[in-house]
Amino acid sequence: MSIVTLVQSVADTLTPSERVLVKEVMARPREIALSTAGELAERAGVHEATASRLARKLGFDSYANFRDAIRDEFIVQTDPAVRMRNTLAQSRGNSLLGGLIAQEIEALTHLPDYIGDDRLKAAARQLTDRRKVFIFARGNAESLAVLMERRLRRMAIDAVLLSGDNRDVAERLLALNADDALLTFAFRRQPRHYAAVIEHARKVGAFTLAIAGSIGPALTPAADLLLSAPRSGTADGFQTLTVPMAICNGLILQMAETAERRSLVRLEELGRLISTFETS
Repeated sequence: MSIVTLVQSVADTLTPSERVLVKEVMARPREIALSTAGELAERAGVHEATASRLARKLGFDSYANFRDAIRDEFIVQTDPAVRMRNTLAQSRGNSLLGGLIAQEIEALTHLPDYIGDDRLKAAARQLTDRRKVFIFARGNAESLAVLMERRLRRMAIDAVLLSGDNRDVAERLLALNADDALLTFAFRRQPRHYAAVIEHARKVGAFTLAIAGSIGPALTPAADLLLSAPRSGTADGFQTLTVPMAICNGLILQMAETAERRSLVRLEELGRLISTFETS
């Protein structure tokens, strides 16, 4: 199993310190693959024993075996990211915009390492086949929720934003049933009410999908399917929504391919309707 899958399988049992380590591993797997348990623990600000305990909890006999698994999964002999990193290092100047663009390119280059086509196709099939898609996000991620709600509507998929205060979310969530899907977003930390929303979805039998950053594998309860990849920048610095937006766009395109005829018919109808508004 992949590292992400292993972490998801024990997410409910992780301690706060172990969750910090998981975020560090998922954010910088190539660097961690070359580090000792002590170096990883120092980077994350936890005790060295925590790294060894996490490795054993994931089913490895030692931290060294855990590190080897990270190396096997995220580092290949002809890693194109290494070439990309070297190229960017040579051209990077002092420009804030230039540095930001370089970070985004690097993060997007790594994205396929975390989310393969099979996982994206599985998510697309699930959302395409559902009666409604309920969308839950907090903070900056709410802009992605609005984007997805609009894109889904354009494809003839009924989408419901779980926005507002606690009462508003509960009232909208009440309509969720086993024929529906719940799409959630999580980045710097697990959003408030995430657990309650996921648990209710489990109770009614709805499919759950999470789009997340490095925290993804440590979310609890775990969603049925996780699309998780690190964003550009450092965990304690400025980060953008470029990577998760790319995931959203990839998911929409995959859904359009999964139900191509229905999607194109819907978009053609929308185009004709828009034309009537423009000419009237």
